[in-house]
Amino acid sequence: MQPTRNDAWQLLNEFTTNPSLIKHGLSVEAAMRAYATRFDEDEEVWGIVGLIHDFDYEQNPTEATHLHVGLQILRDRGWPEEWILAVGSHADYMAIPRETHLRKALFAIDELTGFLTACALVRPDKSIADVRVKSVKKKLKDKAFARAVNRNDVYSGAQALGIDLGDHIEFVRDAMATISEELGLP
Repeated sequence: MQPTRNDAWQLLNEFTTNPSLIKHGLSVEAAMRAYATRFDEDEEVWGIVGLIHDFDYEQNPTEATHLHVGLQILRDRGWPEEWILAVGSHADYMAIPRETHLRKALFAIDELTGFLTACALVRPDKSIADVRVKSVKKKLKDKAFARAVNRNDVYSGAQALGIDLGDHIEFVRDAMATISEELGLP
């Protein structure tokens, strides 16, 4: 089976009703597609993996269930094993090595998109395109701001990709800006 973007969208919406989680999937998809182009990889595959990476989270929000349930659903439905492993690799507790650009990129993007969204939402205009790298770096140091975001994942994700943190922030922000209307961050 070679799932399509439409298959991924249907899967996400089958398991997720929370608009913020759906927007998170869209944010990660946009950034994954951008990085796929940068690394000369399959944009469609990378985008699909990004879109579905948290599809089971709303129904399985704990470490004991999130991804454990989701990966089994993907296997039961015949999704490609490499895609399944990539989805699972974004969580350290799954202990799936991040040996490919696909896995490294998903890990590097996941927490950062949430943080960038938080940075945009505190702006008067709520514009993702106007979020400044310097401001993001400053907010990363403020542990009270968007406290649910794992800062270590943001830092180590950029490092694993071999990309300067500022460049990574800018790249992901710009990818998210391409779908700013869908994200509610015009």
